Amino acid sequence: MIKITDLEKFYRTEEVETIALNKLSLEINTGEFVAIMGPSGCGKSTLLNILGMLDDADGGSYLFNGAEIAHYTERKRAHLRKHNLGFVFQSFNLIDELTVFENVELPLIYTKVPVKERLARVEAVLEKMQIMHRRNHYPQQLSGGQQQRVAIARAVVNNPKLILADEPTGNLDSSNGNEVMELLTDLNEQGTTIIMVTHSEHDARYSHRIIRLLDGQTVLENILI
Repeated sequence: MIKITDLEKFYRTEEVETIALNKLSLEINTGEFVAIMGPSGCGKSTLLNILGMLDDADGGSYLFNGAEIAHYTERKRAHLRKHNLGFVFQSFNLIDELTVFENVELPLIYTKVPVKERLARVEAVLEKMQIMHRRNHYPQQLSGGQQQRVAIARAVVNNPKLILADEPTGNLDSSNGNEVMELLTDLNEQGTTIIMVTHSEHDARYSHRIIRLLDGQTVLENILI
């Protein structure tokens, strides 16, 4: 699904140049659950942003399903994101003014899914995430674990091929965190590829493979299955 080769990313100010990714190369196969770990500043979030087509690399190659993303226009990348990727964030990133149902429905509106199908798909995913009873509540009326369930529902309602998760349990207690990791595991077992950035060794053990970064490079890979 993903092949990156000699990927580079620099951040420059007038005084200093910081190397975020230093000729990083890796491959991720369809159906894998991969955890990316490393100390703060090692390039984890930068890599996730590039994989999610939210940022550009300064050098190297990024192939997504065989297509070189560097050659895509922003419009074409946006189309690819909407139809292939789901995002789960540490801070949930729900819209406070929208209900649970409306938050989950939003990606389907962007992809112009017809109303009848939209309603059926939102109801199905809310049932799956066991949050249907909160469909008319607003995010601030939910616990952290419930908010992350809604965020995962929103991420998967378009049936993405790939989910990118950035510290998905970072704002949760251990019980809610374990529930979120079980949800991600279930999605992976149903065929969704998952790439997760985490500081948690506990969460990383849910994955098939751990990629450890240091100074923008892969320093170690652990195969868990």
